Amino acid sequence: MSDKTATARKLLGSCRLYLVTPPAFEPAPFADQLAAALDAGDVACVQLRLKGVGDDAIKRAAERLLPVTTAREVALVMNDRPDLAAATGCDGVHIGQEDAGYDAARAAVGPKAIVGVTCHASPHLAMEAGERGADYVAFGAFFPTATKAAKSQATVDILRWWSTIMTVPCVAIGGITAANCGALVEAGADFVAVISAVWGHPDGPAAGVQAMNAAIAAAARRRIA
Repeated sequence: MSDKTATARKLLGSCRLYLVTPPAFEPAPFADQLAAALDAGDVACVQLRLKGVGDDAIKRAAERLLPVTTAREVALVMNDRPDLAAATGCDGVHIGQEDAGYDAARAAVGPKAIVGVTCHASPHLAMEAGERGADYVAFGAFFPTATKAAKSQATVDILRWWSTIMTVPCVAIGGITAANCGALVEAGADFVAVISAVWGHPDGPAAGVQAMNAAIAAAARRRIA
């Protein structure tokens, strides 16, 4: 593990982009797309999220993407699988409420790795994760999303509440785009997580990152003002 874990720590007054991979992709061509996206602007973290494939396919994807993220000092975290995150040398893992518990995930990836926890729209789950030592908590979904069936509907109030009382970073996720992320940034989100806003951008992933960066920066200026 490296000092890239610092990207999961709160930077006061800032909000950064957290990029989630599409649920299915071919590693070789996608690695080139990822490189172009990361070279286009600021990205704090990439979450490797592959669904419906075997362990070997996940390992191959991680091994292909790690050199891309490492060269750009961007953290790579794996969704759901702390065992594979540790085996492939990822910078950490993101776990849901139905996945391995925090203690098991931490034991698998080690004390220096990132462990992020999905907390839906629950202050209780977020407080529990923060107290156990999570490096970030994720709230959502904030907007309708076709990526997965949302188990909860989050509002900006939970971001305002969390950012006021806690130092553990929070990630906003769920249907976020350049057009709607402003309210989340202004409410105190430390990271905004996106999928289709980048990978489905009509002008390509690089343009998607640039659009998100511009929207985040504009909202951050409004927050400071």
